[in-house]
Amino acid sequence: MATRPKKAEPRPAPRLYLITPPVAEAAAFATSLAAALAAGDVAAVLLRLADGDERSLINCVKALCPVVQDRGAALLLDGHVELVARAGADGAHLTGLEAFTGAIERLKPERIAGIGGLESRHDAMTAAEAGADYVMFGEPDPSGARPSFAAVEERIAWWAEVFEIPCVGYAASSNEVAPLVKAGADFVALGDWVWQHDAAKAIAEAASHLRLPETAA
Repeated sequence: MATRPKKAEPRPAPRLYLITPPVAEAAAFATSLAAALAAGDVAAVLLRLADGDERSLINCVKALCPVVQDRGAALLLDGHVELVARAGADGAHLTGLEAFTGAIERLKPERIAGIGGLESRHDAMTAAEAGADYVMFGEPDPSGARPSFAAVEERIAWWAEVFEIPCVGYAASSNEVAPLVKAGADFVALGDWVWQHDAAKAIAEAASHLRLPETAA
């Protein structure tokens, strides 16, 4: 696991990481997704799949892959490691260290392996040592609970200061984007709140807060 060099290169501008709602019908979602991707600098899309049979899930992913990948973004599956290669996705996001360690060999080195649901600094470091391409901090758990925002900022600042592996900070609203960038997040994840009204407008607003503190007016 690489740590930050003492004389670091200039920090790249942070980018957005878009999390979809659970998707059952690709055709019904594709237009909204395309508009959302056009509204800001989205580096990756985490596709959450609604329940369905394996063939339906694969077809859904295949239908949405070009919408995402043709814009230069990566399409990641939320779990479903067994479908990644077959459906043409770029990788998977795993929740928790156990799920991650059980999936890493099926993804690496060809595909992206990311992790969230990290309960401690030790878990984050263990995942990085195992080959995680990024770590995510601050996302809600299945019940909707998440750490305090101050705790999320602290964890991101610690990670950004010490490690080279990118970190994703989860923003529960557009107001959290700039503080996450200031803390050191390489990517800012936008979740369900984006899709509640006008997704493109929400993403454009979030993107306006991505400027690095040293370059902000």
